[in-house]
Amino acid sequence: MQTNLADFIRDTEQGQEADRILRACVHCGFCTATCPTYQLLGDELDGPRGRIYQIKRVLEGAPAGRTAQTHLDRCLTCMSCMTTCPSGVDYQRLLDIGREVIDQRVQRPAAERLMRWALRQVLPYPARMTPLVRLGQALRPLLPGALRDKVPARQKVRAHSPGEHSRKVLILDGCVQPAMTPRTNAVAAVVLDRLGIGVISAPGAGCCGALSQHLTAPEEAEGFMRRNIDAWWPHIEAGAEAIVTTASGCGVLVKDYGYHLRHDPRYADKARRVSELTRDLAEVITPAHIGTLQARAPRRIAYHPPCTLQHGQKLPGVAERLLRAAGFELVPVRDAHLCCGSAGTYSVLQADLSGQLLTRKLDSLQEQRPDLIATANIGCQLHLQTRSSVPVVHWVELFAPDGVAGR
Repeated sequence: MQTNLADFIRDTEQGQEADRILRACVHCGFCTATCPTYQLLGDELDGPRGRIYQIKRVLEGAPAGRTAQTHLDRCLTCMSCMTTCPSGVDYQRLLDIGREVIDQRVQRPAAERLMRWALRQVLPYPARMTPLVRLGQALRPLLPGALRDKVPARQKVRAHSPGEHSRKVLILDGCVQPAMTPRTNAVAAVVLDRLGIGVISAPGAGCCGALSQHLTAPEEAEGFMRRNIDAWWPHIEAGAEAIVTTASGCGVLVKDYGYHLRHDPRYADKARRVSELTRDLAEVITPAHIGTLQARAPRRIAYHPPCTLQHGQKLPGVAERLLRAAGFELVPVRDAHLCCGSAGTYSVLQADLSGQLLTRKLDSLQEQRPDLIATANIGCQLHLQTRSSVPVVHWVELFAPDGVAGR
């Protein structure tokens, strides 16, 4: 794709990166075949190729308008198009640049600005988020149906006394997960303990920064990144061998800390090291460990691979192989590569499109009448369980020993 970027961005690092990405695109259109929003809306401007064209026009000096902003907002950032692209177009980076440039030039309606601000002020902070979740759980029977579905029942987590191990890993607690699905990390710690691996939850670490990054607040996102690095670094220096994420949406960003902080003289090297150490839980627990673990019934599972795991972290099939090795029957799922519609705050900000994608995904997941649905990301788990007719769990819960983690 030929480019002629405008003066305001041509000689900037953003402009040079955008120019490189744009020139890699050959207009083949393969990306549209796997784009969830293009499949729903049938509009070229709501597919990757159309969004690339709109970003290109703005970067070449065309007026940025509300229409382009809306089409970019509708993107799930599922990265399915990047898996499909034969030319290696880094669509995610280009989208970040395009969204940031357009948001600087187009003022959103007041209600939209307020909603995005409120999400950034509440969700990344467990001290703010948890009391609201607990209130919602206490009032859950009285809530309207649509709101009640978004508030999961409170999970019971029983205390576990781990053994002493020479091997240590850090675990990312995250921001929403401690309030919504605390069982995930609790079970992960028990399972890792059985494998002879001690788990460290570092005080001071929290939100990975993904929410701010996706809502075009990159400086705020970098603040979360630096705070996590500060909390983890003493343990890394003491020999922690990995940073384990049980939420693939967090993992895909933490693995990218080195890129986002590459120009920070104080944090660039540390961020790069953090990215190198970060592992999804399914990279740490492998089929070779199955003999040590006791899998739980039920046996027929529909597995939903989160976009951030299969497309973002480029780990397709990693959890599926583990579950099959444990003896679970994984039922076939149509269009497993497509997004469920959760996508962080997308289910709030693009509720209609998100709901349509959820309906499609659940139709596929429940088609073979599984006993339950398993996934690897809290956002997908919470989104799917709002309408699922069977339980939805993080896959690690299927390895919880009897009597622990509230099971």
